[in-house]
Amino acid sequence: MTVKDATEYYVVLFNSVSYALKSEKILKKEGIPFKLIPVPKSISSDCGVCIRFIPENRDVLIKALEGKVEYNTIAKL
Repeated sequence: MTVKDATEYYVVLFNSVSYALKSEKILKKEGIPFKLIPVPKSISSDCGVCIRFIPENRDVLIKALEGKVEYNTIAKL
């Protein structure tokens, strides 16, 4: 399943756009599928963008970002 085909997904919320962009570089390098999207209106965040990914990639995504970039929370949508 790809991020585009998913009906259920998670988002990672960040304090700033720079953290989101740093995460984007890390995830691309690791080959982890994701999509950089505007933060959904139903979620409040200091940053205007977030990373969307499928539930199957949750653990590998967290491991890839751990200790490399700061994020606020991971929310299921």
